[in-house]
Amino acid sequence: MELETVTDAIEDRRDELTELARDIWEHPQTAFEETYAADRLIGVLAERGFDVEVGVGDVETAFVARYGEDDPVVGTMGEFDALPGLSQRASATRDPIEEGGNGHGCGHNLFGVGSLGAALALADAIDDGLEGSVVYAGTPAEEAGAGKVYMARGGAFDDVDAMVSWHPGWYNAPTKGSCLAVDGFEVTVRGESSHAAASPEAGRSALDGLQLLNTAVEYMREHVPDPVRLHYVITEGGDAANVVPPEATGEYLVRAPSRELVEEVSAWLRRAAEGAALMGDVDVEVTKISGIYGVRPNETLGDAIRETMGDVGSFSVDDPLAADLRESLGDVSGQLAELDPAHRDRARDSAYFTEPIDALDAGETGSYSTDSGDVSQIVPLGRMTTATWPVGTPPHSWQAVAASGSTGIEGMLYASKTIGGTLLRLLTDEELRAEVVAEFEERGGADGYESAMPADADPYELLGVERPDFEPTFGVESAAAGTADDD
Repeated sequence: MELETVTDAIEDRRDELTELARDIWEHPQTAFEETYAADRLIGVLAERGFDVEVGVGDVETAFVARYGEDDPVVGTMGEFDALPGLSQRASATRDPIEEGGNGHGCGHNLFGVGSLGAALALADAIDDGLEGSVVYAGTPAEEAGAGKVYMARGGAFDDVDAMVSWHPGWYNAPTKGSCLAVDGFEVTVRGESSHAAASPEAGRSALDGLQLLNTAVEYMREHVPDPVRLHYVITEGGDAANVVPPEATGEYLVRAPSRELVEEVSAWLRRAAEGAALMGDVDVEVTKISGIYGVRPNETLGDAIRETMGDVGSFSVDDPLAADLRESLGDVSGQLAELDPAHRDRARDSAYFTEPIDALDAGETGSYSTDSGDVSQIVPLGRMTTATWPVGTPPHSWQAVAASGSTGIEGMLYASKTIGGTLLRLLTDEELRAEVVAEFEERGGADGYESAMPADADPYELLGVERPDFEPTFGVESAAAGTADDD
């Protein structure tokens, strides 16, 4: 079976995939609340004949869709959550649709639909005689809350032989590097309120306790290994200067290249919080709100992705908005420095840089974190980025939102074709599958994985998000209660 069968199947769905990506862009919902996007994606998969299980990992908008009954099993993932405060029209000037509203500043409307296109094309190939099965994992809450962690904890990826995923960006390349593991904590300090001038001795300042902890974190920075990163912010510190604050809250992140080092520094942070409480004569509560692994690279899969990119070729973006968005970014020389010198001039002079290039991060550990790290600890994971945004566009920018609802469609379809072609290779090339698994095992395999989040951790409680009452339009199987029709 040839790559052309996959690319043709995706081109045949061009209009459907374009409409779906733009519809999700027009209905942006944030972490754990993405009922609209989840319902649209589930509907397409169920109508195509996928078996869909919803509520995976006890996350209402998380789902796993499967097509086929045979081994081997390959899969892809789709994110679909938006960001708060990034509402933006498909325009080359800052122009919110709704002031303070949500927007797809990381292109997850493209992400979810691009992966979907690949899964649908593989289903067609299976109908045509391709042996194996394909899985599409709908993974909510990447931007906040790490939805994949709960799906991984719930066994969503346990029976998949290899996964291929992607992320929107401004160039086409496989991703071969790792990133930082991270723990997130909410620290709540409780003291005693009093009049700050008339009777300060009667009070105990919760804010003092929090500031003492922050001072401790500053001193910790001197004595942690260089790759460790510590961040904090005070989210609640009191209401009036003349009132001793009875309660104060801060959020803290601990990042490091390994789970072991994250946990070591996190334990120190907990002890520092206890010490700060003793000094301030206050009470402290430390709640773990997130915990994820760094990505385990699979360079064999990265090479397969790069080869597929070369076979698919390049693409063009003809919309004049592309050039206007590129101009709105101004100087992007810092972003261009990521590229090899041979590519910089061509990228500098283009609104979109669409020729496939080699991985830029092989052997490196990026300073970001992603819940895909947990997936990569369970199953071999290949990752890539494609040019959905103009050259140099930073994620979480209004330009990224604008492009994700307009000029980014061609890059999304390119991702569909590359993922679909790579999954096709995995199903038809036994030697490639064996090499992918061998590298995964050499890097540690799945036996040592244990979720960094406690078994009773509820992301809705931890993030203060109301659990949505979500029942997909299509009657599909529920992970919690048989079928949606039974509820």
